[in-house]
Amino acid sequence: MIKPAAEKAGLICVRADEIRHSGIIDCPMYEHLLNADVVIADLSTLNANAFYELGVRHALKPYTTIAIGEREMKYPFDLNHTAILPYEHLGTDIGYDEAVRLQEELNGTILAVLNNPRIDSPVYTFLTELQPPSLTATTAQVDPALSEQGQSETETLHNLIEAARAAARQANEEENQAFTMAAVEEVAEAERAKAQNDFLTAKRLLKQALQIDANNAYLLQQLALVTYKSKYPNPVASLREALQVLEPLKPDRTTDPETLGLSGAIYKRLWENLRDPSDLERAIEYYEKGYVIKKDYYNGINYAFLLDLRGSLNKPPLSVADHVRATEVRRKVADLCERLIKDDNLNQRSDKYWVVATCAEAMFGLGNMVGYEQAIQLADRIAEAEWQRVTTKLQIGKLRDILRMTQL
Repeated sequence: MIKPAAEKAGLICVRADEIRHSGIIDCPMYEHLLNADVVIADLSTLNANAFYELGVRHALKPYTTIAIGEREMKYPFDLNHTAILPYEHLGTDIGYDEAVRLQEELNGTILAVLNNPRIDSPVYTFLTELQPPSLTATTAQVDPALSEQGQSETETLHNLIEAARAAARQANEEENQAFTMAAVEEVAEAERAKAQNDFLTAKRLLKQALQIDANNAYLLQQLALVTYKSKYPNPVASLREALQVLEPLKPDRTTDPETLGLSGAIYKRLWENLRDPSDLERAIEYYEKGYVIKKDYYNGINYAFLLDLRGSLNKPPLSVADHVRATEVRRKVADLCERLIKDDNLNQRSDKYWVVATCAEAMFGLGNMVGYEQAIQLADRIAEAEWQRVTTKLQIGKLRDILRMTQL
């Protein structure tokens, strides 16, 4: 209800928990509470953080703060001087008519407080001589590292959430399933948790979304991903559970590259943990199928890597055959990634880092060190999080070791 009303008034709407770091209120939160043209506080759940933030806003800003709450909410005494815009929650959801009504009323209120700001803070109501504070120095001047890191993480989380919503809607369109907005929001919350490496929380949220849309392939794929990444209760058990999650998608018969790629990743990790040759063969089988079907860079680069890995474990002529095939696939993946990098729409892609990082890995595997250096430097510049760089560095290290063994 809030976002449509705010956007209709010409504002950019940012939720508070999209700008928190590690669950605490820090510099970006305070900056938003001070500088936001409008703050809307939903007090319905009596959440302590919401009340605290409302108090901070009231202390910082005399006007353009709007409080809303469920009609039957029992307000604390200290809110007696705060006007609260009521709405009706029907138990499990908010009715369509009520949502439309509040959107219209909230939009009108936003426009009113922007066009004719009046004191709505009880602090400035009673302390009539109080002057609102202003920053004498920007956050960047105080602590450039903190400011840049905070903004980067905020933008990264926001981009991840929007990408999750877009992917969920695309899954709905492609599969013609009733992917409700409630499920989309669960996915967005799960993506936020995943970005913070809280895979157990992401797992719980995705399971809730599956209760809304039980057969959605995108949800099942994401659940499989966070399940094995959680490593709970142990790495092998989490991998086995992830395979069970994917079972409804029929990995052995599907032509969906995403399902095939996930299956390959799971069996690859099973091999790393158990060293069972059959797991390595299954991983190669899934990656190969995904690459052949779509010629996508993800399945292709992993297929090439595992071919070289298997080759390093065998003797000629099998090892030579694997290495030759790996080189062939890697060359095609490098060409694909180079075309994507040159595409004007690269910056619009949510996977742009991985396109460039894959190009770097392909160039390294081909022995093209000039191309590798160019790609890895570009990847380093566009990385949105340090873990991306670390992942790529570890992968290149593994490939280097395998290629050395193959040459011997």
